[in-house]
Amino acid sequence: LLRVDTRETDGWTVVTVTGQLDVATAPELRQTLVEAQYVGAAQVVLDVAGIEFVDSFGLGVLLGAHKRARTHDGRFVLAGASPRLRQLLELTDLDGVLELAESTRQLLGPSS
Repeated sequence: LLRVDTRETDGWTVVTVTGQLDVATAPELRQTLVEAQYVGAAQVVLDVAGIEFVDSFGLGVLLGAHKRARTHDGRFVLAGASPRLRQLLELTDLDGVLELAESTRQLLGPSS
């Protein structure tokens, strides 16, 4: 099960996800990110602090969002990755591809 919430703040679209990002839930997150990125959100932050599990389909969604942002002169930032998720990103070399922030608050400031 994956819960996805979207909000706008300070010129950013903040997408917060909780639960498992896997083959069953990845299409839902992909659709949310595509809609956010094509509706004109130049800056998207994906808050993954509540993610418990990510499989290869989930990683594909993250990489796809990164590529869309680059293609459209936008920015896609992954915020709040747990040590476990950071390790997965390191193992797959995605830590050098994706832009990472410690938290949404660190990226956007304390009012966010």
